[in-house]
Amino acid sequence: MIVVLLGALLMALLVAACATVPLTGRRQLSLIPDSQMNSLSFQQYDQVIDQSRLSQDAQATAMIQRVGSRIQRAVEEYMRQKGLSAVLDGYEWEFHLIESDQVNAWCMPGGKVAFYTGILPICRDETGVAVVMGHEVAHAVAKHGAERMSHGMLAQLGGVALSQAIKDKPQLTQSLYMQAFAIGTQYGAMLPFSRQHESEADHMG
Repeated sequence: MIVVLLGALLMALLVAACATVPLTGRRQLSLIPDSQMNSLSFQQYDQVIDQSRLSQDAQATAMIQRVGSRIQRAVEEYMRQKGLSAVLDGYEWEFHLIESDQVNAWCMPGGKVAFYTGILPICRDETGVAVVMGHEVAHAVAKHGAERMSHGMLAQLGGVALSQAIKDKPQLTQSLYMQAFAIGTQYGAMLPFSRQHESEADHMG
């Protein structure tokens, strides 16, 4: 009975909790409200900034801010023209340059952007920074973070349903089933989604 109920719940979630990615039109799973994602993002971003050493290079910092402001205006204007301004509700844009050899840049939900000084030599110039930042902002606008979390939640529910379905089987059989489920979830669902997200961000950015 529990398995049937869990299965029904999974189906209901799949049917009801779908959204559409702006620009590409792809349907995506969305179990987490934007307001909750933004709240979590803002808290985590503040924590990262507080615990990091911001770059003292005034010229590089100004470039990040300048490129970020241009991308923000471009995104907001494009969304306005397409009638999709609601996608950006709750956004509180920020752009920081962190002093670190790490080759990294990211944008959290809600427009929270961080660049690391280690990636600047690869970007080379302002155009390169714009390309990288546009890609990272596209991930946020497409709500890829929320989609990954939603699929993680769905996988957890699937794991619970499977454990209930095989609970009367020998322990070794249960372990093999659960290992196969974990591998299938990782390589059959999460990795393809990760690749799809990168392609989608390339297209949008």
